[in-house]
Amino acid sequence: LTIVNVNRVHYCDVQYCNCDGAKGSQLQLLRAGLFPATMRDCRTSFTFHVLDDFLWDNVECGTSAMNYYSKIQRMTSSTFCHLVPDRYRELLRVSRAWRNLKLLKWKGFYPGSCNLDCSGLVLFCPTCPQPGINIPEMDDVELSHWKYSCVIVMDSNFKAEHMAPKNVGNETWLMDGQGYMVASQDYKTYLGGTKNRIMHSDCNNHCTISQANHHRGQLASMGIGGCACARHGCFIPHLMVDFQKGELQVNMDYALVHVLHHEMKPSQQVLHFYDINCQYSQNLGRQIATNPFLSIPQGIKIQPGIAIWHVHGHKTECFTRYAPNFIPGSGNVDGKIMETLWSTLNVIVTLRPKSVT
Repeated sequence: LTIVNVNRVHYCDVQYCNCDGAKGSQLQLLRAGLFPATMRDCRTSFTFHVLDDFLWDNVECGTSAMNYYSKIQRMTSSTFCHLVPDRYRELLRVSRAWRNLKLLKWKGFYPGSCNLDCSGLVLFCPTCPQPGINIPEMDDVELSHWKYSCVIVMDSNFKAEHMAPKNVGNETWLMDGQGYMVASQDYKTYLGGTKNRIMHSDCNNHCTISQANHHRGQLASMGIGGCACARHGCFIPHLMVDFQKGELQVNMDYALVHVLHHEMKPSQQVLHFYDINCQYSQNLGRQIATNPFLSIPQGIKIQPGIAIWHVHGHKTECFTRYAPNFIPGSGNVDGKIMETLWSTLNVIVTLRPKSVT
């Protein structure tokens, strides 16, 4: 059995228990702290320690799977590292399964428990006002007050590209719709039945509008977009969408509507910051009302705004209308906090193999 550990690759003779009632070889390995690379006739396994160590290096240091395994090969044999078995592909597959299993464990999921709901494996901001969670559901609570406003920001990231897979039928989703990304099948159905409304800018020529129809080449998605709370910088679960052909309004509409249905009451005010809100918010209610896949909670009020760092690139009229300085209840918020989230995410995205889901 080839065992990959943090210090080197080991070669061990393993004798499985064959007593009556003994568990299968895969369960015996797991109980010994070894994660099998395959579930049938296992010849390679990874220690729990090396899987945790790789995730830490990947997130904190931006270490790719290829570089991490190359380091282990070098530690195993500094002179003949090319003779050490190549388990790079196995590390990619096992590390994804390991990350998913840890999320299931942290959320208290176990085999036989009820199915997880959308975004069931991730958490939202504990500080943002959420009735029934951190706001008591009492009659004397006036949710329309500015202090209970939901302040969100919407943005996109075009460095989070994804190459088109060679064998689509072999792709397996481990947490489809259970994290921050939307469920793939519902999203595809929505895109197939919705026509994009082309935005014609009567403001300055912004890249978000002018580059919305760029050719994507061999990419399955050109980037991602979504929403986060504008004050604390927490992604909102089950709201991240991918772009098939630039940052189209049809993509961002899907994300925005899901925000309005996430732990929110219609009496709450929504402050919505987006770099091109002067164009995006025009006829937004009519656009969504005519879409059979989308709906806005009745009675909810959306106050559009533009980030203070971006509004100065618009026309003069946009400053007085959309700058957060003049929006009651917005407070001291810049509306560009998602840029800080993208900068951290891009460290991992640029190093992760983009042809593997």
